Amino acid sequence: MALRRIIEAGDNSLLKKSRPVTEFNGRLRQLLDDMAETLTDARGAGLAAPQVGVLRRVCLVLDEDSEEYIELINPEIIFQEGEQTGLEGCLSLPGKWGVVTRPDHVRVRAQDREGNWFEVEGEGLTARAFCHEIEHLDGHLFSEYVDHFLTDEELSEYLEAEGPDEDENAEPEA
Repeated sequence: MALRRIIEAGDNSLLKKSRPVTEFNGRLRQLLDDMAETLTDARGAGLAAPQVGVLRRVCLVLDEDSEEYIELINPEIIFQEGEQTGLEGCLSLPGKWGVVTRPDHVRVRAQDREGNWFEVEGEGLTARAFCHEIEHLDGHLFSEYVDHFLTDEELSEYLEAEGPDEDENAEPEA
C-alpha cells in the first residue's frame, strides 16, 4: 500500500467524468488499498478515485456505524429519501467548509473488488458521503451546492451550535 497525493481544486481532472471499471484485477485492488491508506491518513469520510488522479468510477466511504470503509465500484444511487442540511468539506478543497442539503437516506448499487454486485444503504453522514463521492465520479465538487464558504468564525459558531451530540472524532469532510 502507498499514500497517494490528493488532487486539489483547480486541477481540471476533478471536473471530468470517470470511466466505468471493466477489469477487476490486481491494479484495481492496489488502487483500493492505496485509497484506503490515503483516506485513513487524511482522516476524511470518503475519497473518490479522481481525487488521486485516477478517472475510474471507484470510491470509498466511511460507514458511520461500523467505522469501516465501504468500497464502491461503478456505484449508482438507486433510492434516496428525506433531507438533511449540514456541514460539508472536501479533501480536494482543504480548509473550505460550507452547509449543504443532501438526502438523509440513500441506497447505492455498486460492485465490490471482485466485480460482484451488491446494495448498501446509509443515513446521516454515510448518506452524505455516498452522494458527495459519487458526484466526484461525475466531475462535480460540493462547492457547486454551497451558497458561501464559512469563515473561521462562522465555522466555530456552527460547530458550537451543534453541541456535544456530535462525535468529537468524526471529520465532517467527505
